[in-house]
Amino acid sequence: MAAGTVCAGLAAVPASAAEAPPVVSRGVTIPEFYTPPAALPAENGALIRSEALPLGLNIPGLDGRPMPGTATRLMYRSTDSTGAPVAVTGAYIEPSAAWKGSGPRPLVALASGTMGQGDQCAPSFALQHPLTLNGDTVSVGYEALAVYRILATGAAVVVTDYVGLGATDRLHTYVNRLDQGHALLDAARAARSVPGASVTAASRTGLYGYSQGGGASAAAAELQPTYAPDVRLAGTYAGAPPADLTSVMKGIDGSALAGALAWSINGFAQADPDLRAVVEANIGAAGKAALADASTMCVGDALFGYGFTKSGTWTTSGRSIGEIIAAEPRARAALDRQRIGTLKPSGPVRVATGVHDDIVPHAQARQLAVDWCRKGGDVTYDAVVLPNLGDKILTNHLVPLLTDQGAAIGWLTDRLAGKPSTSNCWSMPVQP
Repeated sequence: MAAGTVCAGLAAVPASAAEAPPVVSRGVTIPEFYTPPAALPAENGALIRSEALPLGLNIPGLDGRPMPGTATRLMYRSTDSTGAPVAVTGAYIEPSAAWKGSGPRPLVALASGTMGQGDQCAPSFALQHPLTLNGDTVSVGYEALAVYRILATGAAVVVTDYVGLGATDRLHTYVNRLDQGHALLDAARAARSVPGASVTAASRTGLYGYSQGGGASAAAAELQPTYAPDVRLAGTYAGAPPADLTSVMKGIDGSALAGALAWSINGFAQADPDLRAVVEANIGAAGKAALADASTMCVGDALFGYGFTKSGTWTTSGRSIGEIIAAEPRARAALDRQRIGTLKPSGPVRVATGVHDDIVPHAQARQLAVDWCRKGGDVTYDAVVLPNLGDKILTNHLVPLLTDQGAAIGWLTDRLAGKPSTSNCWSMPVQP
């Protein structure tokens, strides 16, 4: 039903959990918690509802509290890219570890890497079900590693599911700059209202994300001064950020993660009338079927179903999606509005990118650091230098996620402890 909504260019209407039948996505029944109410609170970041969230991976601590912490499932209000209110889900984890840095316990708002577009792929769902494998869908909660490492520092963590991922009233607007940035900042606001949470408005807040999450954290760092000045932003880690979607589309097309191109098309067709018109005019029957199919997929499904697909097989002309958009001024303008790097980020930022990353291309991520440096940003740029591990097969994108994670968390923890950062913008001319 959601996929048909996108292809028809219609907007879904929220329904209350009491009125709507259970949503089933690829054999997974989505809990009623994820169905937004008909009416939303007036303030961004306002908590709509919450409930205990059993973590799929935890152990009992010596003091009787679970480790690494106690989790709460959230639904909170945000604002989407059209300016309309939207309900977003996520999770807050109160750590068992004590915070040993200066000041009150800090908060890290974590934006997950690509999980998919089906509601069963939601990051909060993955915290409860680290592996979903039922014959119809494959979802792996790989961000748990970063979440648990951050919790071990004594910082609390709030995870956003993004707009439409988990929440059943619309499709996930994949890599939409405003939707993602707003959802991440409003998650930080919502965390303060969670029953039992130790974080407050006085807590230093860090933003953390890699890949899709890196784009979300980067966008949030730019939007914070005007959208959420009440969030006390201490630092932002943006790993492998998709800052220039025109370049990223070329990297993804024909790769192992080609299905992500379908997710971006679905999301932008839902939210942007200019791109919707281009999609409806140029996507053929096979393409529409692929978009509808991909709209309920997680990453594992997309790898098996659409790995190495070229988008020209989805269009009526045989041209790639990138070529079609390049020839359409309205579509080009719509993607240009998604560009990250046009605003100065708030506070210190760390940009890391693998030098051989060809999925979220290295050059455009490096350019984000350059753009922010030129605007006077406090930028730490780290090029992750590894051997070329294979073209278009995800390895050059995924391995830096792991090899840089410790350094990224260490850098962010220092910012949360109030330690000053030192920009290395001066080194950009000689940095790879």
